[in-house]
Amino acid sequence: MVTDDILLLKLIQSKDERAFKYLFDSYFVPLCRYVHLYLDSTQEGEELVLDIFMYLWEHSSQINLTLSLKAYLFQAARNRCLNFLRDRKQTLPLDFAGDVSCGEATSSLEAEELNHLIQEAICTLPDKCRQVFLLSREKEYTNQEIADEMDISIKTVEAQITKALKRIKSFLKERYSYLF
Repeated sequence: MVTDDILLLKLIQSKDERAFKYLFDSYFVPLCRYVHLYLDSTQEGEELVLDIFMYLWEHSSQINLTLSLKAYLFQAARNRCLNFLRDRKQTLPLDFAGDVSCGEATSSLEAEELNHLIQEAICTLPDKCRQVFLLSREKEYTNQEIADEMDISIKTVEAQITKALKRIKSFLKERYSYLF
């Protein structure tokens, strides 16, 4: 995978438009979806993603891959979103700022992002699996309560929860590998 990315980057560095178009077509929509987790405006998000690709095209000779192009693009998108949000926010007077530290704000944003990713992953679960998982996590039912309500065995409940957790982890790892 990394060797393919290195070859693709070398082609882009030599200004191969087909290689760049392939990269753009592969990652534009996923990057826009990812950026939308940070920004409410689809237009601002698309502009930000286009800026990333423009930067990649114009400064490709300065880019040194340590992971993959996918990881590079998603990290660049995250950084640009955070910079955009930082620059857009209004300055508060010191007496109004309170005790909120930068670390807490970042943690809150990261937690919100992770929550969006998990909700998206839950939506991809099969119906029965999703129903068992939501009863377990959102309504905090015990396995016995879930089994009684759905008229299934406890072993089935355990298997469905295990299946849900594996699929959610796989979903997150597949689409947002930089988290793992």
